[in-house]
Amino acid sequence: MTQTDVILQAMKKNAVDNGYFLCPDTQLLQDLIKGLAVNTQRYGYGSCPCRIASGVKTYDADIICPCEYRDADVDEFGMCYCGLFVRKEVHADSSKMRPIPERRPQEVQDAALAVAEGRQGTSDKHTGTSTPAVREEKKVKVWRCTVCGYLCARETPPPVCPICKAKAERFKHFLLEK
Repeated sequence: MTQTDVILQAMKKNAVDNGYFLCPDTQLLQDLIKGLAVNTQRYGYGSCPCRIASGVKTYDADIICPCEYRDADVDEFGMCYCGLFVRKEVHADSSKMRPIPERRPQEVQDAALAVAEGRQGTSDKHTGTSTPAVREEKKVKVWRCTVCGYLCARETPPPVCPICKAKAERFKHFLLEK
């Protein structure tokens, strides 16, 4: 079984488990799965193929597929940002697929882009891939879901908790002890 087959099966299971369907456009679905496979090989995790990834997992945690924004996008627009996960009515009529606005906060996108542009091409001896060089460590806030305890490191809390689906207002800034 190829890596793309493994990813496709995992995404199918995730869609079923969450009451979604996968993209009805066969070519787009294949492209998205291939993009996830490329990003998995490149970074060691499957960041969304439709967004700029930094190559640093802590900066990209919110866009590892399925991303933190998926549920809110599907609820509001019938599909996620890249179109991998869709509601039943979009799956039945692919003409309902359309571009949707980006929910990822601009400051998070800018930070990821800055890190991605700071690459110096150091090679990872285990994977043969290049890894980003971070010149200056930026302190990122840690947020804790008050419902389930999920922790995430990012500038703002996620719009929806990926574990318990609590809304952003249920997150509190979490202070780390030194």
